[in-house]
Order: sequence, then structure tokens, then C-alpha cells
Amino acid sequence: MTKDKAEASARKQYSTKVKEEFPELLDFGTQKFLKRLSMRYGENPGTPAAFYIEEKAGGPNMATFQILQEGSKGLSYINVGDMDLGQRLAARLTALYPDRRAAVLIKHEMPSGVALGDTPLEAFVRAWDADPLSNYGGVAVFNFAVESAVANLLVESPRNIEVVYAPDYDPEALIVLAARKSLRVVKMGGPLTEPAVDNGLEFKRVAGGLLVQRRFQSKIAGPGDVDTVSRRKPSLEEVRSAVFVWTVAAFTRSNAVVIGSADKIHGIGSGQRSRIDAAEDAIRFSRRGYGPEGCVLASDAFMPFPDVVELAAKNGITAVIYPLGSVRDADVIARADELGLAMIVTRKPGEVDCERCFLHR
Repeated sequence: MTKDKAEASARKQYSTKVKEEFPELLDFGTQKFLKRLSMRYGENPGTPAAFYIEEKAGGPNMATFQILQEGSKGLSYINVGDMDLGQRLAARLTALYPDRRAAVLIKHEMPSGVALGDTPLEAFVRAWDADPLSNYGGVAVFNFAVESAVANLLVESPRNIEVVYAPDYDPEALIVLAARKSLRVVKMGGPLTEPAVDNGLEFKRVAGGLLVQRRFQSKIAGPGDVDTVSRRKPSLEEVRSAVFVWTVAAFTRSNAVVIGSADKIHGIGSGQRSRIDAAEDAIRFSRRGYGPEGCVLASDAFMPFPDVVELAAKNGITAVIYPLGSVRDADVIARADELGLAMIVTRKPGEVDCERCFLHR
């Protein structure tokens, strides 16, 4: 086989649809799921896959989206997972910041760029510029109607956006988006100010069984929901930044470290086995865009050692939001005091227990 034929064959596997013979209905007695889409394949080529919706689900969630432009390949298994995570994060940001526009960029079920803005264009540009390399080839999720100014950026070939998912589109934007034949354009089943309705349970298949849990929702919604354990008290702007980065950390695969300011994420370290590795990734990725200086760092769980606060201070980060719970909490706080960092913890003043926001998808 020639080199050209081998390359063509390798590319073909990513566009070849795999036949699936899954039932039209998955009936668990009190819970029914209806097959909505046959996917091209699952996580990898050659694997049959399908998308089911919960029978009584409604509002803006995966049960109700409308495909406006299917693109050359149609929605993939991974696309739907990305859309779901992005929509949940965008909905949370909409609830916390009802007067702001939110842009959420997702890659492989992990946030790669997140920002707020006073206009749709401002929000998207802020989110994209945080880490253009990681955002390349991702899914763009918005809490606003897409207009032509944003659409013109979305179709630029260097971005290679796979899916745009938004509550609405103006007619001019749809014309612009149609010019990119591979792009999938999907409309939400309602504005993100409306409630999304399902049974609230999360399922994870394991060999021979099924894990079930109630869906997590962070209780951190504003400055009154956090406390300070360091000598230096954070400024109001640092607290606002802490709430924002904690919100994004709650939708980031653990171990997660997220750094940012009050309106945009600067760097994300996700899915690492150690917290210091996640922190190093977040700082390294931030250097592709805005940098870590002046940021607040969110850690989705406690600090087992002072190494993360030392790294944060070395890179100009001024505050940390995280839960207590380590046997070395006192050592970590003492080191932060030596370095002048403000340590914000995820509990209300007077409470004992902190909130952790692990996510494993």
C-alpha cells in the first residue's frame, strides 16, 4: 500500500459509521431511556454507540437540543459529552452571574477556556485567548444567542471548532456558520435561565455493575459562602475571583487546579494523579495566554503538602481557595502566611466542614 493510500485509509476510519443494534428503549422499571441518535462510533472508531434521552427530561439539557446543522460527520459520542459538561457549567455561571455573557470551551469533557463578558464577543475572545492551543478543535458553548460577530470568529479555520451549542442564533449568524461544512450547529432546548429537569442521578457503568450517585452542585455562590484561615485577608476582588475559579474547578476533572481572575480563567490543570502536577500544568498552560500573575488558584481538594502554595507564590498568584482536611493543614497555612498568600476555604464562617468538588468523568 502506498503512503497516500495508507493515510487515506487511516482518515477513513474516523468518518466511517459503525452499525449499532441497541434497543429503542432502555427500561429500568421506574426509569426509561429512549434512543435518540445512532452515533458514528463510540469513544474510538469501530465501537458501536448510541445516544439515549431520559423519558421525562425537559428544559435546557441533552434531552431537548435541536440540531440545526449536522456538519459532514454528525454529532459524535464525545461531542455530546462535551456539550453536556459545557451546558452545565454555562448554566451555573448564568445563575451566579445573570447579567454577564458566558463562553465555555470544552475539550475531551474538560474545560479549556472559560470567561465572562459584557458582550458575547468579549466573552468568547477572553475564553479563546486563555489557551488557543487547548481550545483548538473543541466545543463552544454559550449562554447567549450567537450573532454574526461571534460567528465570523467561530468559522476561522485556525480554531477548528467542532460544535457550537447556544440558546439561539440570529439569521445572519446561521448563514456565516453554514459556510463551514464540517461544523455542527446545535440549539439548546431553552434559555439557560430556565431549569433543566431530569432525575438528578449520575450513572457510571463498571464491569458487572453500575455506580449511582446524586448529582453534585457546589454551595459556593458568593463571597458569603467562603471563609479565610490565613493571616492576610483577601480583597473583595480576590474573593470574587475565588468564587469564579472554584465554580470552574467543580466542572474540571480531578485532580483539578484552576487559576484565574474574576472574569476569566488563565490556566487549567486537570486529570492529574498529584495536586502539584495539576498546579504545574495550570501555570504552564496559563503562559500560553494571560499568565498566572495576580490570579487566584482553586484546588478541588485539600493540600497534602505546602508545595502548591510555594509554587503559587513563586508564580505571582496571590490567593488560594480550597477545602481543609489534610493532616498538614496547619503546615500549609503557616507556609502561606510566610509567603503572604490569602487562604480562602470552602465553608461559611462558623461552619466546620468544607466542600470538596471532585469530578471524575
